[in-house]
Amino acid sequence: MSELDGNERWKTKMLMTEHVQAYVKAEQVAGGSNRMLTAEERNMIRDLILLPHIDTMVTKSLRELEHSSSILKRACLLAGEAIQRKVMQDTQRLQKELKQRNIRFVLDEQTDFVIYHKVFCRGYEERFGLTRDVMRTEISLRLTKYTAELGRIIKNGFST
Repeated sequence: MSELDGNERWKTKMLMTEHVQAYVKAEQVAGGSNRMLTAEERNMIRDLILLPHIDTMVTKSLRELEHSSSILKRACLLAGEAIQRKVMQDTQRLQKELKQRNIRFVLDEQTDFVIYHKVFCRGYEERFGLTRDVMRTEISLRLTKYTAELGRIIKNGFST
């Protein structure tokens, strides 16, 4: 028996309406469906996993181009460097966005066909896997997108 048991004021718990509303609102923001990853966040994680691989591939291609004797060598190097800058900008943007959302991930394990990452999302842990085939396809699509974007910029610059 505690000292407070005989005190009638401690028998009921009373909260002011403002406190209840603030508590409910805080629970809605931090609780339930908002704690797990959304589809948009999964795409952001996937992109952030793929971007270093894209950067590595572009760097390898740039090294090969440096030893080329093509007359367009300089133009190709400039294009590759522009794509690399865009990849780095996208990487930094995604890192910042995920940090603001309190999401981080680390490499977990690699099997023959799947690469797994542990995702820590607002107090929860989840496992995120990408197959090598999906990674190859997504990398190819991203590189095509970067190349098309650079092509539009060059075309618009030359048409004036």
